[in-house]
Parts: sequence; C-alpha cells; structure tokens
Amino acid sequence: MNNGKNLKAVAYGEVLWDVFDNEKKIGGAPLNVALRMKTLGCDVAMISCVGNDTDGEAIISQVKSLGLETDAIMQSQNFPTGLVNVTLNERGSATYEINYPSAWDKIVLNDFAKKIVADADVLIYGSLVCRDEVSRKSLEELLQTKVYKVFDVNLRKPHYSYEILEQLMHSANFIKFNDEELLEIAEAMHSPFTGLEENMHFMAEKTNVTAMCVTKGKHGALLMWEGKLYENGGYPVEVADTVGAGDSFLAALTTSLLTGKEPQTAIDFACAIGALVAEAPGANPEISNSKIENLMTKVS
Repeated sequence: MNNGKNLKAVAYGEVLWDVFDNEKKIGGAPLNVALRMKTLGCDVAMISCVGNDTDGEAIISQVKSLGLETDAIMQSQNFPTGLVNVTLNERGSATYEINYPSAWDKIVLNDFAKKIVADADVLIYGSLVCRDEVSRKSLEELLQTKVYKVFDVNLRKPHYSYEILEQLMHSANFIKFNDEELLEIAEAMHSPFTGLEENMHFMAEKTNVTAMCVTKGKHGALLMWEGKLYENGGYPVEVADTVGAGDSFLAALTTSLLTGKEPQTAIDFACAIGALVAEAPGANPEISNSKIENLMTKVS
C-alpha cells in the first residue's frame, strides 16, 4: 500500500498516565502504538484530549519531545487528564483501574484532526475510547474517512458492549485481538468453534474483514493476510511486565505489512518487538535494532 519509508499514521484514543507502585509513565494503547510506530520510521500524529492541568501539560510536552504531532491533542477545561492504576501479578501480567470520566472520554475533533486523518495512510483506533458517547461519536466521524483502518480490540471490563464492538469491527480493514478477546467476542456472536484459527475464519465471515491477527502471549501470534495464515511461536524472554507489549507488536506488524514486507517476516519482527517490550518495565522501552536481530537469530 505504501512502499515508501514514511508511512503516515494517526492514532485516535486515550492518552494517560499509567500509575505503578512507585512511578507513573505515559500510556494508553493508541499512544503506545503511535510511539512505537514513530521509532520504526513512521510520521505519526495523535488525536486525543488531556486536562488543563499539570499532568496534561506533561503528557503533551513528553509526547512532542518523542516526535509525535500533538496539535490534535486537545485540552479540556472540565475533565482531568486520564490516570490508570496498574497492578502487576507475580508473572508481570497487569490489571487496570481506569478513572472515569477523564479528558480522553471527551474528545471533540478540531479541523486539524480531521485533516490529518484525511491525509493519512492508516488510522489506528481501539475500543476503550468508545466507553463515552462523546469520544465514540468523534471516532464514528473519522471512520467515514477513506483511510486504511486498524482496530485494536482492547477489552477492559466493564467498558465495552458487544454491539459497539461489532460496529467497530465492521468499520475496520484490519483487526487485532488477543486470544481471550477473540474467543469471548466470537462466543458472543454465537460461534460454534473453540479454536483460534476456526474463530478467525468465523470473524472474517461475520465482519467482512479478512486481515486480522491474534496474539497469544508468550506463545506468539497468528496472522491472517490475503487469504493465508501465518504463525510465530513466540520468543522466550524473562517478563518484567506485559504493559504495552501488544501495542508495540501491533505497531511493528502494521508498519511492516503496510510498507510491503512479507507477512511471515512481519509477524516474526512484531513478535520479537512485543517480547522485548515485555522483558522491560513499562509500555515504551527503547529497543535497538541489534536487540531485535539478536532475539530473532537466537530462536530461528
């Protein structure tokens, strides 16, 4: 679709502070995807909303310093910058307590936001931002744009409904699930199947979306692309925490596929990046090309 180096990407949705025991780090799945795509050579903009507060100023300042376009990150006078309390279990798996309402629940599009989506190669969006009608309506407007749309399913109870998830899937060109999300949504749509591959085909038939991937934690991922299935069995790493691993996986996979890389190469690369993020604390660690190559070489 875009064989040049500079894929133009826009991410829409939550920007916030992930609050751990002793520190806080910028996060939100769409922002994590955007930041990783930037490190992979894409031109990336973020559409969101923060509060008119010190937390919001700090997010805009930090995101700008990391090279993202921030003119479509609005500031709300009425709602605070988002905070998420992150709890890690002994395996590094995270659970989230997500404050509501937050500024990112109230994204109102400005003209600049609409223009950058119209000019983009790809729009990345998730399901969490649709928990509030204001941000959901803004997303629905952007989904009318003729741009390649990547839907990152991000189920956080109780912040979703199957009806809205179906609408979001039908709007997409590409869908990313984790294994639990795929099985839960397929069951809600009355799938007779229990396996991942069967349910990928089931979802493709139900949504008319034939490009999708399913992450399987340490066991890698499955990719459906142009009528074929591709698989990576995962890369063994010592997990620090799982925060942002799936986001960086999606960033790497999307960038690779939309710049013309072979699907198997794309999923291998994406799984390696996801594993290295899980190995480091926080959602957005720096990862060198040599680290990626070393991990892929070690396993191949």
